[in-house]
Amino acid sequence: MPELQRLRADHAPALLEFERENRAYFAASIPDRGDAFFASFDQRHRDLLALQDAGTDHFHVLVEPDGSIVGRVNLVYVTEDGSADLGYRIAEHAAGRGLATAAVREVLELAPTYGLTSIRAETTLDNAASRVILGRVGFEPTGDVTLSGKPGISFLLKLA
Repeated sequence: MPELQRLRADHAPALLEFERENRAYFAASIPDRGDAFFASFDQRHRDLLALQDAGTDHFHVLVEPDGSIVGRVNLVYVTEDGSADLGYRIAEHAAGRGLATAAVREVLELAPTYGLTSIRAETTLDNAASRVILGRVGFEPTGDVTLSGKPGISFLLKLA
């Protein structure tokens, strides 16, 4: 089972490889990051670490024993009232093994240590797997949204 780790500077090469290997797979269900993301990856990685250090975002990676990354789970846009947005992605070759559900649960357990009291999430209607994961970990639907021109659902989880 991969280990959930807080994002660090030394994750950059494996994280870039993860994003490159899964670009087409991710783009099938969420907007593509675009060529600029890959061209400026090193700077972007440093920027993410700075946001994490500032406490406005909390980034995590799922790391295999060989050091490869098979997933990301992030809590971003932390607000003063203790809420944040959840985002996650799992490598194509690792999908369907329950990794996303387990990793999201683990990050939600960490969320109170970051001062968070509620977590928001959104997914498109055509992303059934994501809707299942959110339901399994306790999120409640809160309304309809549009994500990149597609119909979707917003969710909320209040932490105890």
